[in-house]
Amino acid sequence: MNKTPQPPIPGFMSLGIAPALLSKLEKLGYKNPTPIQQQAIPVAVQGKDVVGVAQTGTGKTLAFGIPMIQILRNTKDRGLIVLPTRELALQVDEALRKVGSDLGMRTAVLIGGAPMWPQKKDLARDPKIIIATPGRLIDHLNQKTLRLDDVKIAVLDEADRMFDMGFAPQMRQIFQALPRDRQTMLFSATLPPEIMKIATAHMKLPIRVEVAPSGTTVEKVTQEIFIISKESKIRLVEKLLQQYSGSTLIFTRTKFGAKKLSRIVREMGHTAAELHSNRSLKQRRDALDGFKFGRYRVLIATDIASRGIDVTGIELVLNFDLPSNTEDYVHRIGRTARAGAGGHAISLVTPDQRRELRDIERLVRKTLPISQVPELPPARAHTGPPIRSESSQRPYQRRPYQQRSFRGRFRRR
Repeated sequence: MNKTPQPPIPGFMSLGIAPALLSKLEKLGYKNPTPIQQQAIPVAVQGKDVVGVAQTGTGKTLAFGIPMIQILRNTKDRGLIVLPTRELALQVDEALRKVGSDLGMRTAVLIGGAPMWPQKKDLARDPKIIIATPGRLIDHLNQKTLRLDDVKIAVLDEADRMFDMGFAPQMRQIFQALPRDRQTMLFSATLPPEIMKIATAHMKLPIRVEVAPSGTTVEKVTQEIFIISKESKIRLVEKLLQQYSGSTLIFTRTKFGAKKLSRIVREMGHTAAELHSNRSLKQRRDALDGFKFGRYRVLIATDIASRGIDVTGIELVLNFDLPSNTEDYVHRIGRTARAGAGGHAISLVTPDQRRELRDIERLVRKTLPISQVPELPPARAHTGPPIRSESSQRPYQRRPYQQRSFRGRFRRR
């Protein structure tokens, strides 16, 4: 794979961007490209395949969005952006519409949890750019409401997640529906070698644009670790929410844990919302918008939020649970310190998770500072029914007397 280090370029003028797009960027207040935009845009506008690796919050959406809009303006072809979460799809759509709507770049967003008929209506309007999650995209392919044979540019955002074991079968089906003669771009903050090997098998001589090595955290985020027992985590959360007064994003490993913790945080007197896969699309959008505009101070979420939140001003990211996937640590803490701002990330690690902590340290290539646990507030009595963790949920088993009762209903009389 080729690498093309490039010197810094002042402004967007020298990146090969068309005058109409430059004018639009100027109206939107974009003055200087970020490093990933500096390096990726000149390569992508030439129609070459690109693998972009950069920290979260560094402008990857416009790094592929600007070339896509420029190339598609003068063709009858379409662009496809595939990404892992509904929240990220809506975020990318918003960013692209700001830049491309005046240039005829109509978009269609195809995501699960939303009704099909409005999406079919959007597709009937012949959008230039389709933004989709894999499952819903395949739904439309199977129902023949969409064909991909006119896709000129395909982008995989958060590419490492798109090729992991969960999405890999769906991605193979999507690539089979795409034309071979296309431009392909992959972008992510983390691209492990095994994922990179799978991804580049679908590309033609891709040029790797690496602003920072895979797994590099944002420069202005400070990180801190507390080694603490599982039973004391809630009390430490209460202490930290007293210490940090700004907006706080808390990550749990399971949706059941997110629901339980959000209830407890509200009992502490904080405005809080939950974001996980058990919530409807309307509930998820309400939680995210409420957090973004200050209606909720605390958002408790699973890893669906680690790649789908672009909220400025998050003071603290708190890992109540360590992620099950080590790479997700980088994406989680990248929700703070965005767009050049500062931020802080705290992780609560139980004594038996030292190995997981070492895996994270190897990924980010630094030793994370361990702080002494402060004096904790007394344990409070929480109301509401206890909610077991996902791992403790027992599968439903019909009891023997129910089986006898069922057979008894059909006994010959």
